[in-house]
Amino acid sequence: TNDCHYLNKDDAEAHDALLCIQTNKTLEEENRFRFQTKEFHFKSPEEMREAFAAWPEAISNTEKIADMCELEIPLHKHLIPKYVPPAGKAKPAFLRELVMQGLQNRYQGHPDALHLERAEYELRIIEQMGFVDYFLVVWDLIKTARDKGIPVVPGRGSGAGSLVAYALTITNIDPIRYNLLFERFLNPDRVSMPDFDLDFCYTRRPELIEYVREKYGYENVSQIITFGRMLAKQAIRNVGRVMGMNFGDVDRIAKLVPDELKITLKDSLEKEPELKNLVKTDPQIAKLWNLATRLEGTIGTLGTHAAGVIICDEPLTEHVPLFQASGSDVVATQFEMKTAEQIGLLKMDFLGLRTLTVVHDAVRFIKENRGVHIDIDALEPDDRLTYELLRSGRTTGVFQLESSGMRDLSRRIGLESLEEICALVALYRPGPMQLKDQYIENKHNPAKLTYDHPLLEPILKETYGVTVYQEQVMQIAREMGGFTGGEADSLRKAIGKKSSELMQKYYEKFIQGAKTNNVPETVSEKIWQDCLHFAEYAFNKSHATCYALIAYQTAYLKTYYPVEYMAALLSLEDDPSGIPGKIEVCKKMGIKIIPPNINRSDSEFRVHNKEVQFGLRAIKNLGEAAMRAIIESRDQGGPYTGIFNFCSRLDSSSVNKTILESLIASG
Repeated sequence: TNDCHYLNKDDAEAHDALLCIQTNKTLEEENRFRFQTKEFHFKSPEEMREAFAAWPEAISNTEKIADMCELEIPLHKHLIPKYVPPAGKAKPAFLRELVMQGLQNRYQGHPDALHLERAEYELRIIEQMGFVDYFLVVWDLIKTARDKGIPVVPGRGSGAGSLVAYALTITNIDPIRYNLLFERFLNPDRVSMPDFDLDFCYTRRPELIEYVREKYGYENVSQIITFGRMLAKQAIRNVGRVMGMNFGDVDRIAKLVPDELKITLKDSLEKEPELKNLVKTDPQIAKLWNLATRLEGTIGTLGTHAAGVIICDEPLTEHVPLFQASGSDVVATQFEMKTAEQIGLLKMDFLGLRTLTVVHDAVRFIKENRGVHIDIDALEPDDRLTYELLRSGRTTGVFQLESSGMRDLSRRIGLESLEEICALVALYRPGPMQLKDQYIENKHNPAKLTYDHPLLEPILKETYGVTVYQEQVMQIAREMGGFTGGEADSLRKAIGKKSSELMQKYYEKFIQGAKTNNVPETVSEKIWQDCLHFAEYAFNKSHATCYALIAYQTAYLKTYYPVEYMAALLSLEDDPSGIPGKIEVCKKMGIKIIPPNINRSDSEFRVHNKEVQFGLRAIKNLGEAAMRAIIESRDQGGPYTGIFNFCSRLDSSSVNKTILESLIASG
């Protein structure tokens, strides 16, 4: 209830304004829906005693009833669906068997002692924390996707730090090779639900949601509700409308609210003098502000989380209330995501990544057009020409590297390795401008690079002496301060939350641990302060590495198979205004685009030798039904011989005058 927004008995006017917002009326309209009473609020104990003065026992009886009720909503349970292993096998043993076989496959039959030791450590933590079922459930889901030919992202988020996940092919990033930390994903010192972010092919994501429903039961799987709250600017616009104010005046007031994330009306008044003056001097604006302030934060809309899916092995009604919008088949929890996780329900993100579909389609086009099979997940990220493209700035269509800022930073760094792409992803954010310049300066002038202590060199050498990643902060805490992996992750989290009590506790431990490692206190003090500063901007290296690998894959395809890659990119462009820009890029690359043709074009863009055939889907007004009708009639009755033949063969319900005009206008 602390997160809810309630109006009290003195807010009758605000109630009325909210009603007008919901019914699309103005306050001045006489014949509109109104509440006939001012009783719509939660009454205080004093109000209830006054209302029931003649029957005081009614008040005391409610207390007796409350005392008789005993409700406890247990939190932090592990409501993970139970995985059923093959007959005769215990789950921990089955997981271990899969991991050991996976290590053999990953390391060509020769995993070394480091791999085996790390795998044993992770398996022990997974078993101790009760997450064996979770790893098996995710493994089964990824295996199903791969068996069905549904492309899966090589990993995303902190889960890429797990060697067990790599062995199970949940991720395709080797955490040993890229020095990723398991504790960043699963902290043995702090029990919290693990969370693999799973990216699937954009067009086939629904198949996997349906698989989960069939496997675990329709009553056991749901999506997650989201609440759309009335924020500062929206509250001003809504109240201004119901007050009947001029749109331009209301818009001007709303635009005075600073463009800051989660800014409130109260804070706006303090930060913007002109706003403060208007509210003080104009009675109408003062009334607008008063009502908007009282309505700010109210829930206006309900929706469903874009990717989150709750999976349980019991009916969800045993643990959480459910919601189904009128006219919709989607069932969602009535609790938001964080509350559902607090209860202990397993939330998995089923994300649909368009780039994954582009890569998959490009690989398919290459096979169809050239007869060459590309194992995209097996690419070694060391190709010289690919890095030349990345440095050139010609990166339209390359994942994460399309913006002018990214292109500029790519050139300035002079990208030469996956590690540098990873640093680029981590550095390209509003905060760490100083870190970008320092990283570039140190890379191009290695003679100037120094470390505060020799223990830092193996940790920071990859990023030219700059602390870029959260994992580096954790490593410094471990190597210099003597922290455990779990303690190092807790330190990272404490820095993020700016918890002064925890920070003091960890400070003392770090200084003492550094002393044990013969680090002078003046040096350890400076390193501690640097860690605090850098940690504010530090990025999750596991996540950056995953995205860097996808960036490399897309750049590789664009370098060696530009026609197929651009055809795939054009096919996935669902904004018609984005097509001309990509066609212009094709022209600059020397790729010819064959104009649309009802006798040759499919719904998507296709490759013919070294040319791209325009897809019907990119023609304005052409819907799915029209495309299907045109292609089916062509396949069954042969090529169209002219406009009259075309019109006589197609039903006007699917291909009407508007569609015909669009086809003519497109050529």
